[in-house]
Amino acid sequence: MSLIPYSLARPFLFNMDPEAAHDLTLDLLAKTQRSVLACAYSSARVDDPLTLAGLTFPNRVGMAAGLDKNARCIDALGAMGFGFVEVGTVTPLAQSGNPKPRMFRLPQAQALINRLGFNNEGLDAFIANVKQARFRHTVKPGQHPLLLGLNIGKNAVTPIERATDDYLIALAGVYPHADYVTVNISSPNTKNLRALQSDEALDALLGAIAAKREELAQQHGQRKPIFVKIAPDLDEAQIAVIAATLQRHGMDGVIATNTTLARDAVQGLAHGDEAGGLSGAPVLAKSNAVIRQLRTALGAGYPIIGVGGIMNAADAVSKIKAGADVVQIYTGLIYQGPDLVKDSAAAIKALR
Repeated sequence: MSLIPYSLARPFLFNMDPEAAHDLTLDLLAKTQRSVLACAYSSARVDDPLTLAGLTFPNRVGMAAGLDKNARCIDALGAMGFGFVEVGTVTPLAQSGNPKPRMFRLPQAQALINRLGFNNEGLDAFIANVKQARFRHTVKPGQHPLLLGLNIGKNAVTPIERATDDYLIALAGVYPHADYVTVNISSPNTKNLRALQSDEALDALLGAIAAKREELAQQHGQRKPIFVKIAPDLDEAQIAVIAATLQRHGMDGVIATNTTLARDAVQGLAHGDEAGGLSGAPVLAKSNAVIRQLRTALGAGYPIIGVGGIMNAADAVSKIKAGADVVQIYTGLIYQGPDLVKDSAAAIKALR
């Protein structure tokens, strides 16, 4: 358990504007990581190693992309007991994202809506921050090191027909520094981005990424796994096509899922009709349904990272039972605090 219970900090943070609270939290984490003050949120990591896509995950609970878009807080997040941390989404060029306000809490539903729009400081700043992280240099004897995923996307100003160019630039930039790379084609907050999940567009994008990965593997002497992050708002036919395309191009895994555009679970709630992606408890069932369909389509052994709606340990277990190998959390961390990491990892370990 962290030194300072999250229940004391949450009322203060929830009285702030959501994005202001988010920025304040990241600033504090960035300033206190690698210092004695990190004990305020640090927790012993549950040891539950799993080999997946050629990587050894120290445990099966990870931090989802989107919280730390600029890779400023890798060591702080690692100190919370995660087995792996994913940061980004990063785009080749810095961009401010969509106009504010663009983040909304729906506490009655344990949910968030955001339309941030890949706001980030750009690839060069992102890589500089990744290089400053010390997690690979502080591994205790007998421990498996924290794994780092780097999540890439396209700039808003890049026409969708040139999206591949952005992904290839970002892939080349992050490749030497990542344990795995995630290709984000499922954010609802960049115009036309989800069109890249369609048959021909996905085939062309993943073909180009696969070719670039082989070139980078030769250059760096190491073949890094690539995962693709998909939306929950897909039907069975679309999921089947995506599954076949992932396998055809040798992608190493899939992350299911991103936020949803559906609003049936939050109708009538304050902010329930805001544009953007809905995350949190309302996404759990939808995300789990996609995971089950993916597992059927992909067969046993193909890596699936389950994310969406984990608000307690039982939710994390439900993702594993749906067919995920490992899970990620984001909105649950905001509502429940760092204890959710340890509780979820312990509950998943108990399944063995």
